[in-house]
Amino acid sequence: MNASPDIASLQNIQDRPHAVVIGSGFGGLAAAIRLGARGYRVSVLERLSQPGGRARVFSQDGFTFDAGPTIITAPFLLDELWQLAGARLADDVDLRPVTPFYRIAFHDGSTFDCTGDAAQMHAQILEKFPADIHGYEKFVALSEAIYKIGFEQLGHKPFGSLVDMLRILPDLVKLSGYRSVSGLVNSYIKNPNLRIALSFHPLLVGGNPLRTSAIYCLILHLERKFGVHFPKGGTGALVEAMVGLIARQSGNLRCNATVDRIIVQGRTATGVRLESGLEIKADIIVSNADAGWTYQHLLRGKKKSRWTDRRIARAHYSMGLLVWYFGTNRQWPAVPHHTILLGPRHDELLRDMFERKILADDFSLYLHRPTATDPSLAPAGGDAFYVLSPVPNLQGEIDWQSQAEPYRQAIEAHLNKTCLPGLTGSIVSSKLITPVDFKHDFLSLHGAGFGMEPRLMQSAWFRPHNKSEEVDNLFLVGAGTHPGAGVPGVLSSARVLDEVVPHGNVFR
Repeated sequence: MNASPDIASLQNIQDRPHAVVIGSGFGGLAAAIRLGARGYRVSVLERLSQPGGRARVFSQDGFTFDAGPTIITAPFLLDELWQLAGARLADDVDLRPVTPFYRIAFHDGSTFDCTGDAAQMHAQILEKFPADIHGYEKFVALSEAIYKIGFEQLGHKPFGSLVDMLRILPDLVKLSGYRSVSGLVNSYIKNPNLRIALSFHPLLVGGNPLRTSAIYCLILHLERKFGVHFPKGGTGALVEAMVGLIARQSGNLRCNATVDRIIVQGRTATGVRLESGLEIKADIIVSNADAGWTYQHLLRGKKKSRWTDRRIARAHYSMGLLVWYFGTNRQWPAVPHHTILLGPRHDELLRDMFERKILADDFSLYLHRPTATDPSLAPAGGDAFYVLSPVPNLQGEIDWQSQAEPYRQAIEAHLNKTCLPGLTGSIVSSKLITPVDFKHDFLSLHGAGFGMEPRLMQSAWFRPHNKSEEVDNLFLVGAGTHPGAGVPGVLSSARVLDEVVPHGNVFR
């Protein structure tokens, strides 16, 4: 008696149109959940041994290290995913607020705490940068205006035609989107330290503040409006919860499954072929792989009109990342969850990284101490850390095999004499990754940490579209497509699918 409903349910699932998602980063997982809610039978194919993509987890020596994203901003995007699946985010994920959002440690020894408390921020500016208080308030108001257009109105809309881009040009001009983030901030702020504190955000999504469109100033308001959060158990706990949600929708995820190519008949994607030779048929395909890799390799041999090999080669790519994960047998309770340690140079260091592509002797660092929020990520009495240094991508001629360890040692020495005194001698676990690992593990062109750089002429319509221009029934999500990198960006790229992917019923 009890078997019949299960058999009927299984038959119903098998009758649904099949969607194959290539890659299980946040964009791919979010796409799978949305497609499951829209009537598809979903298969997620992941080439690595665990899901998450850049958000995978390293477990080592009793420590848990989140490999990539360390903050959740726009949690409403996650709430929406769970609601689509008939569930509640709070039942599966414990999101904890982080404050301060970041502590910025300037090279002169002063600090500045970024928080979501408007009164506290006002008081801090008044105390430390009194001459800039009026310019700061004007810039904060502008950030909100940019957010309302750039995120609320445009972040979830597909840019499938040039007409879509032309429609937003008046707003872009009005909100100074044609200017760089640094250029816009500098027009309101005079103090060099405060200028950096208000303009560093593009680096979180792979952009050079000196070139990234001022539309990215919306991040300041996004963080203030929704706060900065961290999941108990680490970002990997969120990945695990999303995988569980897909399973509850009767979708499936297969790891160690490398897609060799997308099968195309005429102009239509009809399935994928794995490296093993296995072919999997699909009604639609969503690629969460690097956009350049998708067009250069997964569609190799297919003649392309826009995303040709030449155009992909000539595109500008984000910087690379060197990330050192380390665990200690002691704690630094005064160190907050996130610290940004700025070096002696700013603009010229950015030019070394993005333009000259040389590995400078100095650096600026992003220090992540998740045990400030969740002590369970380290053994009792210890701390878990990662420190990230933006570096040139592999278009720079840097021999990482010989230079990685000396560079790491320089970082250790710097941390030892600044915010982590006594670090040397306290390290009991260590792991290092470079742009070479990003190229190998994530098939990221040039080992870029965030795919194509978010310049104005590589944003919106100028970026690879969510609905492929080259092949029917192929869709793109993740950092390399619209609207761009960062957790809100890749979750929004999946949200765009609701407007460009047909409902599953049309295939029946």
